[in-house]
Amino acid sequence: MNLYLAELLGTFALVFAGTGAIVINDISGGTIGHMGIAATFGLVVMAMIQTFGDVSGAQFNPAVSLAFAVSGKLTWARLPGYVAAQCVGALLASGLLRFLFPTHELLGSTLPSGTASQSFVLEVVLTAMLMLTILSVSTGAKEKGITAGIAIGAVVGLEAMFAGPICGASMNPVRSLAPALVSGHLEHLWLYLLAPVVGALMAVPLCRAVRGPGG
Repeated sequence: MNLYLAELLGTFALVFAGTGAIVINDISGGTIGHMGIAATFGLVVMAMIQTFGDVSGAQFNPAVSLAFAVSGKLTWARLPGYVAAQCVGALLASGLLRFLFPTHELLGSTLPSGTASQSFVLEVVLTAMLMLTILSVSTGAKEKGITAGIAIGAVVGLEAMFAGPICGASMNPVRSLAPALVSGHLEHLWLYLLAPVVGALMAVPLCRAVRGPGG
């Protein structure tokens, strides 16, 4: 279906551009810089929401899709297809980066620079903040015009700017899963699979408390 292809392509673009910026920054001696990497993640999210938002809702994130299902904005029947498409898109992106940069060790894998517990809490809070924004600007599977892309992309970029140096600011299980699998660096992967799911699910009752049952 078109919506699953949209999720695959959007997730591919997110992982290819975002983790690609990390790889290219490493091999080019830091020419992109941390701020540039954070901006790349925010801008590609914004662009892909504008590209595919009216097709699939532009979720590109299994934690977001699960939270949408829990909140009633995505049918449970479609959830497995969304998650599968997102995983395939992310793996294709990391596979292409491995082909292009075969000597790079991590391929943009997310690893904590501090303790695992510190990064776990950060990832939970970051994802909850992101999911609150997504729930507030979305209507069902559709996004509310250009403002949705700007708001969500801005939150992704902002959170990557201030928290990225500590936890990697993944906020997305497949963004971490794909480079970890392709590069073979699975250490701390559990953190980046679990914490975003916890954070996204926390955002659902928080949004309802603020905006009411229909929020």
